[in-house]
Amino acid sequence: MELSFRWHPRCARIFFVNMSSDTRRNLKTRKLLFASILALICTVIAYAVFQSDRPWVVPEEIKKLKNPLLPSETTLKAARRVYVDECAQCHGDHGKGDGPEAAMHSPAPADFTDAGHMNGVTDGGIFYQISEGRKPMPSFKKRLTEEQRWGLVLFVRSFSRRNSSEAKNPDTGNDATTPAKK
Repeated sequence: MELSFRWHPRCARIFFVNMSSDTRRNLKTRKLLFASILALICTVIAYAVFQSDRPWVVPEEIKKLKNPLLPSETTLKAARRVYVDECAQCHGDHGKGDGPEAAMHSPAPADFTDAGHMNGVTDGGIFYQISEGRKPMPSFKKRLTEEQRWGLVLFVRSFSRRNSSEAKNPDTGNDATTPAKK
């Protein structure tokens, strides 16, 4: 047995006429509140979509900063510990941007092994990105000391250097993909 209800405009008028003025005001308020919340949600989603692909904007004076730390085994060892604790879950153990949490983030974490990308970023720029963060990456300005952040700059740079040196065959000086001549 199928029940069918027909909607008639006359029924709606009767319903609306029988409402008290307070009920009508509450209905209008709820409709307005619903529309406002819906508009806010749409605005937030649109903002997130447009912001996800924007490049990092690093102030020029920060780009010019030079790393005060010299690369040493001690500095890199300390930076590696910080990297493993704070960065590896997104950027991966080898800096390829393939950590266990990387898939959950948009934009994806940077690939530090990409020498072309890393050569286009100054030490000051990397320091700024670590310090300030940008969604989904948190700011480390208050979580890490300045020395730890500069150490991370050295460590992050080591991924691209290591990658470019692995591309060369140390015995022949040829690309590892090119067979050595005898």
